[in-house]
Amino acid sequence: MQEAGDEARPDRSPAGCIDVQIRDLVDEINAKPDYITTSSCAGRCVVYLEGGGSKGGKGGGRWLYTTHEAHTLQLDEQDICKTLGLSNGPAKFPQDPETARYVHFKFEPMILHMRAATVAAAQKVLTAALQAGFRESGAQVPGGRFPLVAVRSSGLALDCLVGFIEGDVVKLMVEPNYLQTLMGVASKRFEQNTLRIERFRQALAS
Repeated sequence: MQEAGDEARPDRSPAGCIDVQIRDLVDEINAKPDYITTSSCAGRCVVYLEGGGSKGGKGGGRWLYTTHEAHTLQLDEQDICKTLGLSNGPAKFPQDPETARYVHFKFEPMILHMRAATVAAAQKVLTAALQAGFRESGAQVPGGRFPLVAVRSSGLALDCLVGFIEGDVVKLMVEPNYLQTLMGVASKRFEQNTLRIERFRQALAS
């Protein structure tokens, strides 16, 4: 199968390119004759402001902060709010919870989509993914075409409400030291995510 990592075919993930943290893994997969990756994310920590386009905040949202690596610096309360795109002030809550646009602190583990040449090749990927800890992985054969495999896990995922927007200002719903705790939790999950990626890589190579 044609390589997906070349410049002529960009990664279909929102970033449009392959995260450096899994570049070697993606290159190894695409070097195999039976596989081609279609989209990927190495795992990320984000702070996301909901959009106001529809119920549930879909449409018009924006990223306030995003990283694909653990944040190793010790930040004081002022710095952590500035880093995450939040205002530092007393914790408060929206007057109308039904219409408020909330700010989420999220950790999302690696997700990788790929096509396989055969069902047997897809099964090998799926087995490797499940053994590595990506327990929500799955495969399907859309319209009798090449099997599509999704390598993913929700076990490490984290999604916490930490604020809301009031006018043009993002207000905190939590104390800054809680944000510091969340950053610490995200750093640990980055470590676990990296271990799972390496287990998947080794299982697929065996």
